[in-house]
Amino acid sequence: MDKTWWQQHRPSTRRLVQLYSALLYNAHLRGFIDGEIYQGTLKTACVPGFNCYSCPGAIGACPLGSIQNALVASGHRAGWYVIGIILLFGITLGRTICGWFCPLGLIQELLHKIPTPKLRKSRFTRVLSTLKYIILVVFVFAIPIWYEIKHDLPLPSFCKYICPAGTLEGAMGLLSNPVNAGKFSMLGILFTRKFVIMIVIGLACIFCYRSFCRFLCPLGAIYGLFNRFCLIGVHVDRSRCNHCGACVRSCGMDVRHVGDHECISCGKCMDACHQNAISIRAGSIILKAPEIGCTDKSAGTKAKRRGRILWVIALVVLCFALLWYNWLDPSVRKKAASQAGSAAKTVTETEPAPEPSAQPDTAQQAATYESSAPVGYEVGEQLEDFTAECLDGSTFHLADTRGKVTIINLWATHCTPCKLELPYFNELYKAHQDDIAMLIVHSSLVVDDVDEYLSDKHYEMPFTIDSEDDEIWDLVGGSSTMPQTIVLNRHGEVIYNQTKSVTPEILEALYQQAAADIETPVSAGIPASETRQYSSDAPIGYEVGEQLADFSAECMDGSTFHLADTRGKVTVINLWATHCAPCKQELPYFNDLYKAHRDDIAMLIVHS
Repeated sequence: MDKTWWQQHRPSTRRLVQLYSALLYNAHLRGFIDGEIYQGTLKTACVPGFNCYSCPGAIGACPLGSIQNALVASGHRAGWYVIGIILLFGITLGRTICGWFCPLGLIQELLHKIPTPKLRKSRFTRVLSTLKYIILVVFVFAIPIWYEIKHDLPLPSFCKYICPAGTLEGAMGLLSNPVNAGKFSMLGILFTRKFVIMIVIGLACIFCYRSFCRFLCPLGAIYGLFNRFCLIGVHVDRSRCNHCGACVRSCGMDVRHVGDHECISCGKCMDACHQNAISIRAGSIILKAPEIGCTDKSAGTKAKRRGRILWVIALVVLCFALLWYNWLDPSVRKKAASQAGSAAKTVTETEPAPEPSAQPDTAQQAATYESSAPVGYEVGEQLEDFTAECLDGSTFHLADTRGKVTIINLWATHCTPCKLELPYFNELYKAHQDDIAMLIVHSSLVVDDVDEYLSDKHYEMPFTIDSEDDEIWDLVGGSSTMPQTIVLNRHGEVIYNQTKSVTPEILEALYQQAAADIETPVSAGIPASETRQYSSDAPIGYEVGEQLADFSAECMDGSTFHLADTRGKVTVINLWATHCAPCKQELPYFNDLYKAHRDDIAMLIVHS
């Protein structure tokens, strides 16, 4: 009897479990709409499979990323929670996780279904499968530990330099949302390299079954160490096995025998075994077995009954997870309410500025710098007032900062760029301590002891940890991407609010801009009237619409190029090198332009 189309194409039980796992791991579906990752209290829990923490839908942490973060924890302490959860996953499931519960494994298998010539396994692929253990030792353990000891900075090197899941689910998942269009400016050569790596791995999976899983995945290398004694996995009935080798030949992985460290317990060998000697078990309980063999005649019926019960439980869990992570979770409800309030605010009349709540001795100063700007966190708006308890015991009250330049920085101990730029903020604070108010705000999602990390840094600026409700984070428009810097002028109005790293030069220029109440300081080379005429209130940066931070350069002819002196002229800066043929070809064009408009143009040609 011919099979129907559905009988020929219906997904297997394993494929349904893979799809279920991918949906459960990424149950925060509204993250794909909002363009934000879930940051609730449950986000620190690890999921078993390979799923990026930064995916907009991810409800948990990737175990591999958690291992690397645990290795570089503040104070060089071992992350016992992470070690414990990995041991639990390994002892319970081993590499069954790879075959049944890993979204990245599902993607690889779907890519392999594209009709092309396929590369069969051989001695070469078996040797190549050991590469993942080298990657495990070098990129997951050695480099993060060395970098933390040497530089006191976190560096999850596998996630940063290799991980295709981070590029596909995290970076591309966020950047594909129009809400995050402004973050494209943060991309650089590192993203380009990782994007190329992801494409190469994806192409390899088309021609070679589960290329990443077999050759590169360090998480699979860890789980494979538990295959010999894990609770759930394939089991061979030795009394039935005739050692024909059909199981090994049919397997797409580089196994030497069923159940070894390369086996992902996918069950494909069950269909190839003519002796019906292979089953998938949880201890003595049969989870999946051939129609006959391995046990008594009722085994198949019992396995199907258990399967139905498990599917009912699984669907109830999935429905609850979808409800919780999209509507019921307090952090999700608060975020939705905040977005609704912001949307409502844009269609209402401009609300009056809040009354300054300054102390009596600062009331006159607050009145002098009162602002009529609307409340918000965009450039030109004034931040809503808030109070924060600092780690040194002091209190930061935003209303009391009127008349000073105010700088707020969002950071976290697990963010390497954040930690690298902290000294720049500290130097700026020391240089202008009498005229600057500064607050460094750590994320409420604390994974390390912030006090312990700061104990030997001798920073003078005030630090605080945001409240559980992310009060400050919400008031300044904070996101899951860090670092973020917000600069207010003396009137409490935002002149800069961007998510990217800053340099000492940019910080100093921002301070000068805020201190001058948006007016550019008088430059030495041009009259003050002309400087004011061409002053700009654009934020400091290098993107279109931003103004470059001021700098000086000593030219080869002995003159000095000072960017501030070029106000009122068209300014052209060209980067080139003698080894760059296109650079050398276009130099005459710049020279002709400079000669034609010498009185109205400022030009600087910069060799690398």
